[in-house]
Amino acid sequence: MNDRPLLTAGVDEAGRGPLAGPVVVAAVILDPGRRIYGLADSKVLSAAKREKLDARIRLRALAFSIVVVDVAEIDRINILQASLIGMARALAALIPAPELALVDGPFLPKNLLCRGHAIIDGDAKESAISAASILAKVARDKLMTEMDSRFPGYGFARHKGYSTPEHFTALQRLGPCCEHRRSFAPVVQAELALEFY
Repeated sequence: MNDRPLLTAGVDEAGRGPLAGPVVVAAVILDPGRRIYGLADSKVLSAAKREKLDARIRLRALAFSIVVVDVAEIDRINILQASLIGMARALAALIPAPELALVDGPFLPKNLLCRGHAIIDGDAKESAISAASILAKVARDKLMTEMDSRFPGYGFARHKGYSTPEHFTALQRLGPCCEHRRSFAPVVQAELALEFY
């Protein structure tokens, strides 16, 4: 009888809610022999703590992958489907391949190559999902900071594309850029408002 634990991957995304930028998905297989202390839902960690843990996860995990789903794909298939497709891609990219996927949220991606469990608030309950949430958040924040220099005036480096008063003000003043999600109502409204101005 084989008592070896299943190779288990945690999967999470960052960026489902913002009005701009990609959704970023990470999958992580932690090494039980190289414990990482301090793992938690990325949303409750400071940026400095996330950066420190990001480096530790990359160093100590058995495997990890990060997938970016761009705005064009989000607008074509909707944000939920884009997140789920990103999760399936991130899991498929892991070497070694996982035998079990623990997915944050109520939905499982289709066509998984292994067994899967959807876990609501999984990023606070399962360390592998916490690790994935940290990798996804740090990677997305870096992308949004880079985007800020390409599209000045929106404040992407500060709000990361989320629905803040600063972002709404910039949208009203400048209109949407090519990184804004046209499938999100506030972006459509801002575009229409400028057309009728």
